[in-house]
Amino acid sequence: MSTSPTSTQPRVAFVTGGSRGIGLACARRLSADGFVVAIGSRSEPEGVDQNLLWVPIDVTDSDSVDSAFSTIEKELGPVAVLVANAGITKDSLVLRMKEGDFTSVVNANLTGVFRVAKRAIRLMMKDRWGRIILMSSVVGNLGQTGQANYAASKAGLVGLGRSLAREFASRNITVNLVAPGPIETDMLAKISDSAREAMVGAVPLGRVGTPEDIAATVSFLASDGASFITGATIPVDGGLGMGG
Repeated sequence: MSTSPTSTQPRVAFVTGGSRGIGLACARRLSADGFVVAIGSRSEPEGVDQNLLWVPIDVTDSDSVDSAFSTIEKELGPVAVLVANAGITKDSLVLRMKEGDFTSVVNANLTGVFRVAKRAIRLMMKDRWGRIILMSSVVGNLGQTGQANYAASKAGLVGLGRSLAREFASRNITVNLVAPGPIETDMLAKISDSAREAMVGAVPLGRVGTPEDIAATVSFLASDGASFITGATIPVDGGLGMGG
């Protein structure tokens, strides 16, 4: 069981964008690891696992972020592990992309992470223990046609995460990033068979990943065994980003 350094109570983990896909897999894995887990999303999902606390959160709204954390702190206790997974896409070629589509993606995927990390760090500093895990992407390093906004937001997370890692290392707070490659999610299910075939062909391991592949890495980064790792970006992409 993952307990706090000052008590026998389980530590609390909060996964934003935790109602489905990668986020839900991370929440379930952390729960199995012994954390008490809250998940956040803009709308309440159907059939939430009974052992997970759902809280409404819009990461583009600071008041909503504060309200979500306040609810978790009241119901479960201070957040010790934050998995910042919430994000959106609005794909388009640059010449067709509206400025609002660029800025809204950056606001949700990058500035939104700043908002939740800043709020989480308050009590982590007091407890002198914390794990912050940011969900980046292989496209943040490689780029992707039609995803200039998404790639920029995910690349920006690297700079944000490393800055947080340096600022709060003295308080025993680690900050790391996970960079998934193509993962079997609702988003991937929407692409054509030919595009999927081309994607799989580009992955050295010859397959797409599963949400559980990402959750396993998040589980490790949240554990005491990862206490000497901070400021790292861990690719979970089947080798797609090698050398990029």
